[in-house]
Amino acid sequence: MKNSEIIVGAGIGMVLLGLLIWFSQGASSPADTGAAVGMRVSQGNLIVQDPEFDFGSISMAKGKVSHRFTVKNTGDAPVTVRKIYTSCMCTTATLLLGSDSYGPYGMPGHGFIPQLNKEIPAGGAGEIEVVFDPAAHGPAGVGKIQRIVTIEQGGGTPVSVGFSALVTP
Repeated sequence: MKNSEIIVGAGIGMVLLGLLIWFSQGASSPADTGAAVGMRVSQGNLIVQDPEFDFGSISMAKGKVSHRFTVKNTGDAPVTVRKIYTSCMCTTATLLLGSDSYGPYGMPGHGFIPQLNKEIPAGGAGEIEVVFDPAAHGPAGVGKIQRIVTIEQGGGTPVSVGFSALVTP
């Protein structure tokens, strides 16, 4: 065998070994959570009663729109909200705990997303205020959109909320 054939064979073997290890650790996709629109979603101790919202038809000319999602801690211990981030630069999210607000946070890669590390006490609740700018993508941004906001919690699976809209000029 030539050296190049040995190197290629070793590379393929390493990739296959890596895939075997990855799959054996129970990798899952977001679709595996069983979440459906309008259903109660529970992951860790945080739940969102209505994790999806439809703004309907919105106009770029009328400016930004917002919606608040209630996030509840159903556990018997505090839950730490580690990070909040969005799926697109046209969307920001702010954590509201009582009279305090933390954010707004945006899309990774379009600014620094810091560790939040704020606790929601056992039995407590907070809100995620999501703001969408329909004009952020310019004239090409018309049509149906869907965006997601991810809330990372300490010791549990991230919780996601989402919204959709039909953007018109």
